[in-house]
Amino acid sequence: MRTHYCGEPNLNHLQQTVTLCGWAHRRRDHGGVIFIDLRDREGLVQVVCDPDRAETFATAEKIRNEFVLKITGLVRNRPEGTVNPNLSTGEIEVLAHTIEILNPSLTPPFQLDDENLNENVRLTHRYIDLRRPQMQNNLKLRYRVAKTLRDALDGHGFMEIETPMLTRSTPEGARDYLVPSRVHPGHFFALPQSPQLFKQLLMVSGFDRYFQIVKCFRDEDLRADRQPEFTQVDIETSFMDEKAITALVEDMIRKLFQGVMNVELPNPLPRLTYKEAMARYGSDKPDLRVTLELTELTDIMKDVDFKVFSAPANSGNGRVAALRIPGGGEISRGEIDAYTQFVGIYGAKGLAYIKVNDVAKGREGLQSPIVKNLHDACLKAIVERTGATDGDLIFFGADKAKVVNEALGALRIKVGHERGLVTGAAWAPLWVVDFPMFEYNDDEKRWDALHHPFTAPMEGHEDYLSSDPGKALSKAYDIVLNGWEIGGGSVRIHRQEVQSKVFSALNISAEEAQEKFGFLLDALQYGAPPHGGLALGLDRLVTLMAGAESIRDVIAFPKTQRAACLLTNAPNTVDEKQLKELHIRLRQQVQTQVEVEKG
Repeated sequence: MRTHYCGEPNLNHLQQTVTLCGWAHRRRDHGGVIFIDLRDREGLVQVVCDPDRAETFATAEKIRNEFVLKITGLVRNRPEGTVNPNLSTGEIEVLAHTIEILNPSLTPPFQLDDENLNENVRLTHRYIDLRRPQMQNNLKLRYRVAKTLRDALDGHGFMEIETPMLTRSTPEGARDYLVPSRVHPGHFFALPQSPQLFKQLLMVSGFDRYFQIVKCFRDEDLRADRQPEFTQVDIETSFMDEKAITALVEDMIRKLFQGVMNVELPNPLPRLTYKEAMARYGSDKPDLRVTLELTELTDIMKDVDFKVFSAPANSGNGRVAALRIPGGGEISRGEIDAYTQFVGIYGAKGLAYIKVNDVAKGREGLQSPIVKNLHDACLKAIVERTGATDGDLIFFGADKAKVVNEALGALRIKVGHERGLVTGAAWAPLWVVDFPMFEYNDDEKRWDALHHPFTAPMEGHEDYLSSDPGKALSKAYDIVLNGWEIGGGSVRIHRQEVQSKVFSALNISAEEAQEKFGFLLDALQYGAPPHGGLALGLDRLVTLMAGAESIRDVIAFPKTQRAACLLTNAPNTVDEKQLKELHIRLRQQVQTQVEVEKG
């Protein structure tokens, strides 16, 4: 039906007749001459409708925004002074010979060039929202990223193999999405949270190098960087250690940014151990663009009279740390109160501070309600360790280490970006390595796997699995970009006896392990090779590359933050017949989340 996309005609096509198809982005009537901006996925071109062609002009008068059109016309130069350098077609226009209205359109619920759109309206009419150039560019970028990664993996000898979407529930991770079985009454499949076990079995099967761009599902609370269904670039390989795997992925990411965005990332990427990342940044996914760092004060707070500091300093799992804000002395009390509320989100009970007015005056040069509770040696150590100078502000966190890290880590990012305390670099990638195998669950008084229970311990740490699980480090690694974890992986356990020790450390009995993971434990006894891998979060990666605010802006048909699809009204109720076939009876009828969000 067409000879060119709308974004293609240029000076090389002058005096050629072209046929274009697309949507009327805008119609303008300029006193006898009608201009139509015709749009498709490749761009926009200006079409001129001359009243000398009466039939064509009469058709043009009927056209409104978003009508679907087929236009044949002559490519010519734009008149002098009307060139638009912001368009690929900005030097030419098309003089319409014929116009065919392929389909009219109702008035759209919003203007495509409106920058202040309500997200619920956008998601309800997603098919129109996706016509906006910004959304078209985001999904084009997503395609280029996926294709580049697929081609790179193919070049390294990886095979793309599909794994099941219907599998068994393994409730050790996030909550599963369950699928009732009609032919097995009372039994359920689960949608996969990842292809983890299947890709390990593919290594046992001898495929050596596997990848898959795959949908995964987690029924968890949502944030800007999460969706109930998400896409990951899943990778697994045999006979490669963690250094070889991270080197391969790092090279692939570097070439991706260079090829798709013409951006040069550092070579090699910086590396931080988990311990160092938590100590300096309070996070295992630090944003290295922010120049602020935490300062350890736990040891110097053990003998102070101020129980808010001394109690956590003397507890086994407590921490006292400081965050120095250069020039922060100008921050008002109202702003400090707002920051106090902010850290409360992360469990912090308050936010102590000291304003450094004059270092040379010692105690007298420090302004804060807490100064009177700290002895001179402690105050001197605080100033020396933080490197505080006149005009600075020091925030303090004192609580369980987890609370301090999360609260000050988040405050570091917030204050750093708000006050411009950043390096100026657009991209700050790094690897975080040497993760602990386990984290202690205070509520259930047991150890949980920090990543997943199939991660291998570091050499020399296998004995800790039974003697002291808290000391065991793993062969795990995360790749972080601008404060977002964009990928994570590990070398896996390939020996059955080691896997059994990990299950034991997690308080999973031999009977429970056999019932849930027996197929894996059996497979490991049949010549499983050393293997490991990584999964890149495609949605997060593209969100960062696109400069989007949310991963919803790089997914064609996403769910809302409440895990609902406003376009299709999903999830929805089903009729009694379907429930009976699945042997399910509802306790009570409930209003769907879609109905709630639509009011």
